Amino acid sequence: MRRVATAVVLAVLVVRVAIAADTLPERLSDEEFWRIATEFSERAGTFQSDNLLSNERWFQHVLPSLVQRAKQDRVYVGVGPEQNFTYIVALKPKMAFIVDVRRGNFDFHLMYKALFEMSADRAEFVSRLFSRPRPEGVTAKSTAEDIFAAIANEQATDTLYSRNMRAIVNHLTKVHQFQLSSADILRMQHIYNAVYVYGPSIQYSTTTNAGRRITREPTYAELMKAVDQGGFEHSFLATEDAFLWMKKFETENRLVPLMGDFAGPKALRAVGQYLSERHATVAAFYLSNVEEYLKQDGKQTTFCENASTLPIDDTSTFIRSSRSGTPDLGFELVSELAPMKSDLAACSAVNEVRSEK
Repeated sequence: MRRVATAVVLAVLVVRVAIAADTLPERLSDEEFWRIATEFSERAGTFQSDNLLSNERWFQHVLPSLVQRAKQDRVYVGVGPEQNFTYIVALKPKMAFIVDVRRGNFDFHLMYKALFEMSADRAEFVSRLFSRPRPEGVTAKSTAEDIFAAIANEQATDTLYSRNMRAIVNHLTKVHQFQLSSADILRMQHIYNAVYVYGPSIQYSTTTNAGRRITREPTYAELMKAVDQGGFEHSFLATEDAFLWMKKFETENRLVPLMGDFAGPKALRAVGQYLSERHATVAAFYLSNVEEYLKQDGKQTTFCENASTLPIDDTSTFIRSSRSGTPDLGFELVSELAPMKSDLAACSAVNEVRSEK
């Protein structure tokens, strides 16, 4: 009888574990990808710049600590362009949602998706991204510094730009059959033209400063060659394995871009409901410095309420950026980690006190 009772208890425990296990799909169909990308999104908003790449020179410094805190095989949520790929490769989630107020970021991630899928390796990827001939001498063992030194010797051409732009649109509309609008395609042309014109030297503020170089901002090449405080490279172009992992992730439709304000009525809450229904947990939420703008606009409380709908545990981690420096010398963004659970609990406590007053 004791053995039978023990077996019953174990069976119940197994059932409970099975119920708790996430049911995220191994890959999304093109139809499901596009449904989520469009139905979860909000109306596009505006921002002060095109934000075609990160301006966070030191964002890799937190990666060693991040991979110790946050768990793999979960879900990643982020904002902005290419820096997300480096965090994603480090955490290897099952799914990722990039939530950004700009339609341009949505379109750029679709372009990145096409570039990843069409490129066999890093050399072909940077060739397509910058509309330059494939750099010679690059192998699977080349470093990011090797690759960007080689691509610097190649000249961008109108022919490659036009050919690649057509290939990107055809891949998205004919291979995946995504319903891009004419405005989406024009926006993609604007983005791709900027990357074509300025190449690996493009910076965060390049398009809003008529190409004038901003000393404190890293270039695309510098971001790809960046290291953590121990001198180790983590970018998604640092190794061939990292690139191929990200290529597979994109090919399986597991990175879904969304348009949404962190304090908006729909996007974050839709992600939270989707993940909760599938018993999934957020590993990390990359905020950049969006909270600065939320506080300025009085939206921090609403953001906390939205973020609280995301399923998390004690290991779920916020990755945020804060300003460091002085007005005279200029500011730079420094990355830091924080536990989501305690941060959101503190935010809720503050909101309860305010409501009581």
